[in-house]
Amino acid sequence: MSLHLLVVEDDEAIATGLALNLRLEGYSSSVVADGAKVAEAIEERRPDLILLDLSLPNTDGLEILAQLRARGNRIPIIVLSAREGEHDKVAALRLGADDYVTKPFALAELMARVAAVLRRAPPPAGDHDARPAPEPPLVFEDIEIAVSTRTVSRRGVEIRLTHLEFELLLYFVRHPAQVLTRARLLRDVWGLKAGGSPRTVDNFVAQLRSKLEDDPDSPRHLITIRGSGYRWA
Repeated sequence: MSLHLLVVEDDEAIATGLALNLRLEGYSSSVVADGAKVAEAIEERRPDLILLDLSLPNTDGLEILAQLRARGNRIPIIVLSAREGEHDKVAALRLGADDYVTKPFALAELMARVAAVLRRAPPPAGDHDARPAPEPPLVFEDIEIAVSTRTVSRRGVEIRLTHLEFELLLYFVRHPAQVLTRARLLRDVWGLKAGGSPRTVDNFVAQLRSKLEDDPDSPRHLITIRGSGYRWA
């Protein structure tokens, strides 16, 4: 069965184009134009990924994102928006978006981002054959990372991370003491061989620091190497 994507977009031309291109990529898709109907659409058929516009009638996209994450719903979400301001990008990432794509966008890049997010997504509940074999947790002082269950705790308290935040953290801890450039992170974590904004990496690193560091402005683990990138210590 093909993976199913939910397109939440009130611009009919954009929604139709996205649905068509998703089908050409081998996905099935459904479209919702009203923010108030998103919950119903998810209940009717749980999507493997949501493409979520921010400017929607009745319910704002950021509000939908916040509601889903507050209920513990971890369906991967890529935000689509004509809003170019840094504030909206940061807000979406803080609320749990897995990626943020600014309109107008190149379809090829969007499809690459969709594929990358889906590769990182955990298997559906009940899909026992697809679950990774258990492995010992990774421990760094007061941070514990359980790879097989994709959970992170700090001083015994679970820290909720989005799929992409978890993948970025895992990449850092599996390359300790190495200076990782933004270009390398975009390539290996985001799956982007070309393009992508270095600011995307910076925003996600800032999010991880806010969740994992005692003092995000003076981090102990996620260290900035000025002019080069980041290093996990």
